[in-house]
Amino acid sequence: MTQVYLVFTTNSFPWLTIFVVLPISAGSLMFFFPHKGNKVIRQYTIYISILELLLMTYTFSYYFQLEDPLIQLTENYKWINFFDFYWRLGIDGLSLGPILLIGFITTLATLAAWPVTRNSRLFYFLMLAMYSGQIGLFSSQDLLLFFIMWELELIPIYLVLSMWGGKRRLYSATKFILYTAGSSVFLLIGALGIALYGSNEPTFHLETLANQSYPVALEIVLYIGFLITFAVKLPIVPLHTWLPDTHGEAHYSTCMLLAGILLKMGAYGLIRINMELLPHAHSIFSPWLIIIGAMQIIYAASTSSGQRNLKKRIAYSSVSHMGFIIIGIYSISDMGLNGAILQIISHGFIGTALFFLAGTSFDRIRLAYLDEMGGMATPMPKIFMMFNILSLASLALPGMSGFFAELIVFFGIITDQKYLLIPKILITFVMAVGMILTPIYLLSILRQMFYGYKQFNTPNSSFFDSGPRELFVLIAILFPVMGIGIYPDFVLSLSVDKVEAILSNFFYR
Repeated sequence: MTQVYLVFTTNSFPWLTIFVVLPISAGSLMFFFPHKGNKVIRQYTIYISILELLLMTYTFSYYFQLEDPLIQLTENYKWINFFDFYWRLGIDGLSLGPILLIGFITTLATLAAWPVTRNSRLFYFLMLAMYSGQIGLFSSQDLLLFFIMWELELIPIYLVLSMWGGKRRLYSATKFILYTAGSSVFLLIGALGIALYGSNEPTFHLETLANQSYPVALEIVLYIGFLITFAVKLPIVPLHTWLPDTHGEAHYSTCMLLAGILLKMGAYGLIRINMELLPHAHSIFSPWLIIIGAMQIIYAASTSSGQRNLKKRIAYSSVSHMGFIIIGIYSISDMGLNGAILQIISHGFIGTALFFLAGTSFDRIRLAYLDEMGGMATPMPKIFMMFNILSLASLALPGMSGFFAELIVFFGIITDQKYLLIPKILITFVMAVGMILTPIYLLSILRQMFYGYKQFNTPNSSFFDSGPRELFVLIAILFPVMGIGIYPDFVLSLSVDKVEAILSNFFYR
């Protein structure tokens, strides 16, 4: 059964094109500034980020209808005549949440990057280039454009890693680019395969592709290709090894973007491409990937407790939280998918905050390994308090956003009609064990960092604790975390209708 989509264009103003082009073009102006030190460049970048965020909030609150599950604010420009390649942008309930999350987190990450002084123009330009690429990815309605934005994202991160990273930065940057760029070849091959199949003229338009049906064998082959690409980005467990290295070496403002947004690109791709375009293969693969997701929660949580490096420990914790997203996406149930989308937003905030805290405490004591720290609660009470609150948020304390996300994924698995009772009980049991392991590594971070005897020399000054800039970043992240935890409909109301539209494909085909 094919669905008929009516496209309503409320206004012909190209809002989304402006959101995609503004950061990178405004960022390239920085190279023409006179050399007046870093202050001007920093303030300029933050103004651009805030301007973009305010513009997006304004546009989405005025021109976006929540009740409508279709693509809105569409734009359609012919780009390359010969190849039938369009600049197609449009958003729906699925990409609205992540786009606002991008604006929020990039603004805070530019604020967090104030200590960066070496080559600061290039650094801030790359931050703004990432901003553009991310918004382009989440709003593209064309597979080839999706691929181009996917690649545009990798180059700035590679440069930021290899120029502003830690001691082993070249190793981790090379590993990052090999994994992600190597896997995105599969995205390109899959996009070309899906576009060239069965139609006289190739089309990359996502809506047209979603209404076509493919032979099951072809679906499975294409599905595996897309799955490899998104599994590296999300990370799904055998393909996750670039993530701890990258997080361990990157500057913490880059870590915030990586944890907050980059991992979510993989989840978004799974929903947007694998689920919408290839539903048969998705339901064939779903039992296996639910098992992998459950194993990933336990594996990453138990590996995390063995890490000496603080950032690597937090990186493994985000791999573990991604397991919930995988289970939610592959439960093919209303609740499961909504829970996965909520977890995407929730972990975007919490992971960002934890990496920021790890980075600020590293700035102060210059120690990366947990067994060298200790007794930091006395000299840094504010950082101690925020670290406590956000660790509790990460271990899904009720009243924080992580709790609802994981709870809804639980319900999505339990109430799912497709699976038998025994496998559901087993999967739920494994997830519960994973949720018991989470407090173990998070509380042991707190114990090793903040309690016990002080093992390093600190200047007894008031500058040592977090200043107003850092407190502002942390409180700005804490508000949405607690807000979503108290009233999760903030996020769920964006995507509920879209989720129903996606799932209706599975029951009608």
